[in-house]
This record gives sequence, structure tokens and C-alpha cells, in this order.
Amino acid sequence: MPAYLLLLVAVLSRLLPHAGMWNFTAVGGALLFFGARRSRREMLLPVAALMASDYLLTVYSYHFAFVWQSYLVTWGWYLMAIVLGRILLSTQTTTLRVVSGALLGPTTFFLVSNFAVWQSGWLYPRTMNGLAVCYIAGLPFYRNDLLSTGLVSAIAFGVPVLVRRWSEAHSQPLPVGR
Repeated sequence: MPAYLLLLVAVLSRLLPHAGMWNFTAVGGALLFFGARRSRREMLLPVAALMASDYLLTVYSYHFAFVWQSYLVTWGWYLMAIVLGRILLSTQTTTLRVVSGALLGPTTFFLVSNFAVWQSGWLYPRTMNGLAVCYIAGLPFYRNDLLSTGLVSAIAFGVPVLVRRWSEAHSQPLPVGR
């Protein structure tokens, strides 16, 4: 259930006005958590939910025509982030693994999506200088994706640990008096 609630937060963080500005959303952390906590057969549900949000944002917020082929890299990354969470965090959740996922997720998205934008030739010339400009232009989005994924991952994976530790510490029987 927490994975589905976090998925809802991720979708809403993209759709609410100004929430998804500059890529500060719950998407990366939610996908890692979903992959770590849900079964393999449920993996396509978050991808479908985020695909729907991509459509809504493109058509109703940005007022562009929806060209599904433009989203293939993004949708592939959604699935990859879920698989990363499954591989990295489903069997053993440690601070190092959570930090690794929170770094790998946004970094792979930054590298792959900006390369795809450059490769399209629509915004940047297909030169090495154009590629550099494309990556530089994406840095503010990358920074915020790193921050938001780190924050959401820390909360999603850390809060249950803190609750369990607090519960264990407060469920000890009281010592019997002398």
C-alpha cells in the first residue's frame, strides 16, 4: 500500500501547478521504492500512470501535440528505475544502496534523456558543442532531480526503519522494581 500511495504522490507532484517545476518531483524516489517493494507483475502500473501524466501535461499544460515517439526514452527510463529499485533495494535495503539508487536514477535519466534531446536535432545542433550545451542546459533539472529523488528515497526507505526502531525501543517491558 505505501508504494501505491507514493506513486500517487509522484503523479500529483507532476500535475499540480508549480509542483513539477524544474523537475522537483517524487517520481524518481517513488519508482525506486515501487520496484523495491512490489512484485514484478506490478511494474507496468507506475509506467502507465506516468505515461498518462505525460499525456496530460503535454496536451493540457504545455499545449503541444502529443507525439508518443518523443517519450519512448522517458518511458523506458521509468521502467529502468523500477528495475533498479528491484535489483538494488528489494532484498537488502541499506543506506549505501538507497544513496546509490538515488544517485544512479537521476544520473542515468539526465545522461540518456539529454542525449536523446540532442540526437533529435530539434533544439541543439548535432555537434559536440551542441551536445555540451544540451547537457549544460539540463543541469538545473538534474540538480533538482537529484535532490528530490534523494529526499523522497530517504523518507520512503528511512521512515519505516525509524518507526520500527522507535517501536522496538518503546515496547521493552519495564524493569521490575526492587
